[in-house]
Amino acid sequence: MPKVQAAAGGTGRGRRGRMVATTALAEINVPLVDVMLVLLIIFMVAAPMMTRGLDVNLPVARRSQSLENERVFVTIPISFEKDRRVQLNEDLIRVDVLGERMRQELQGKTDKSVYLRADGAVTVQHTMTVMDALKSAGVEKVGLVTRLPGER
Repeated sequence: MPKVQAAAGGTGRGRRGRMVATTALAEINVPLVDVMLVLLIIFMVAAPMMTRGLDVNLPVARRSQSLENERVFVTIPISFEKDRRVQLNEDLIRVDVLGERMRQELQGKTDKSVYLRADGAVTVQHTMTVMDALKSAGVEKVGLVTRLPGER
């Protein structure tokens, strides 16, 4: 409800004898608050479903080795047959220099394993060509990355 206040001058009337109406800006937009609360509840319910993995309470050991968090990924795109290029982490390189780049990448690492991702349409022969280049570079383990049915 707007409040009627007297204009400056204290006589109860403004210039030319008018009253000034003001509205309170502290009113809450109730439908907007309802929408925000519903969205908050939806996100609170959906957030735990978006996480993957298991809760594991790992044992504590005083003399354990730290794990290297950096994994090395090699990706074989569908265009491999045309340009003979693979992706090493984020870099696009030719397969003939893959061996040297892998030696540089694995230098000083104790875990000499690589994760290989290949497009579903890439032939087995192309996959074996890349695996041979990885093995000749000193890679001990090659893991093939797949996805579960229903995943995108």
